[in-house]
Amino acid sequence: MTHISEKSRKADVKMRLAEFEMPPMQDVLIVGKAAPIGPEAARRMVDILSPDQYVIEKVEHEVIEAVIIRKAVLNMIQRDKLVALILEEGEKIANDKMIIKVQVQITLEVHKSVEL
Repeated sequence: MTHISEKSRKADVKMRLAEFEMPPMQDVLIVGKAAPIGPEAARRMVDILSPDQYVIEKVEHEVIEAVIIRKAVLNMIQRDKLVALILEEGEKIANDKMIIKVQVQITLEVHKSVEL
């Protein structure tokens, strides 16, 4: 009989932040409160190129109105943890007029020990 005596899970998250440009196909868009286009217009724009692949996460923040996240990324990490990471790094460079594209790479690492 196999017994699992110890297990751990962790996720290493790597993000790249850059100013928004066309085409907008990235993992995340950070939308400032006074950006040229709002979160709904940005979502519609990405839906044209990649239908139903993104969700809007409205946030309470001084300069950031919302983050638009590719659904596939949310399958790998909890929404609240990802949004917190994006805001933590995004607020360092964002202002209320910007749209910032974010490339997110997530590597999951799982370690389990089994009793022999």
